[in-house]
Amino acid sequence: MALTDKKRQYVAARLSGLSGAKAAIAAGYSEKGAAQAAARLNKDPDVIAALQRAERVNNDVNNAASPSGAADQEMAGIGLAALGLTSDPKRVLVALMNDANEEPKLRLEAAKALMPFVHARVAEQGKKEAKNEAARKVANRFAPSAPPLRMVKGGG
Repeated sequence: MALTDKKRQYVAARLSGLSGAKAAIAAGYSEKGAAQAAARLNKDPDVIAALQRAERVNNDVNNAASPSGAADQEMAGIGLAALGLTSDPKRVLVALMNDANEEPKLRLEAAKALMPFVHARVAEQGKKEAKNEAARKVANRFAPSAPPLRMVKGGG
């Protein structure tokens, strides 16, 4: 299941450095049950995956920023394009769509946004292309048919 808004806020608060209970309060959980909510959220598979993904991205960004030449390498599972370090929106959308660690809703939105880059609409043809297509249809309608078959006697 995808992260809810509260879970996403909790993950963001944890990434900013807050402790579990303080992050739960910042995410909107009550102060009285914040420690229990934090314990429950720390065991939630979606929260764990989001924290690990953020940690991996941070490590990869830090490694890419180092002068060891790692900036040219693709990052494992995400790629530099998904982080917005490229000016090619198509690469960013493809990386998001193919990233199995991302939320399904985000992946679907990336696929929708990618459609105009990959598949042209039929209605987006220019006037010349539409005219040529109409002419081809008419030409095929009036094209001479193949000659009838004839039977040949004998000649065996």
